[in-house]
Amino acid sequence: MEITTVKIEKPDDVNLILGQSHFIKTVEDLYEALVGAVPGIKFGLAFCESSGACLVRWIGTDEEMIALAKKNAYALSAGHAFIIFLKNAYPINVLNAVKMVPEVCRIYCATANPVEVVIAETETGRGILGVIDGLKSKGIEDEEGIAWRTGFLRKIGYKLGKG
Repeated sequence: MEITTVKIEKPDDVNLILGQSHFIKTVEDLYEALVGAVPGIKFGLAFCESSGACLVRWIGTDEEMIALAKKNAYALSAGHAFIIFLKNAYPINVLNAVKMVPEVCRIYCATANPVEVVIAETETGRGILGVIDGLKSKGIEDEEGIAWRTGFLRKIGYKLGKG
């Protein structure tokens, strides 16, 4: 078995969701979940089919995001993996809808951070062992950090009241 990493290539401000599913129907079901969750959503999604033709299946509403999804899914080439790139939405807006799709088995990450995917490859195929999502911790939050976090969440409208 060979263990490697694949860096996900994307612009810094683009969010992604990386997961695993179990059926080719995933492509259409995820599409329906995403467009139903956020009207006008801009996204691209690709799915690594792991039997039959073993193609990267894809769909989306934005050409740039579709191109990112196809390129990165093919770089992964890991059985039943799917990747979604979001343009005018955030994972928090769609994650529950994605998780509720019956074929979805697992979500590895949902982030705008730099991502490396740890891949195992055998004679049979490739699989995702895990992800490296962002940077190493630099310390422990103090009172100033707590004040910044609570103030930030209120500023962007995710919590009510004053920080």
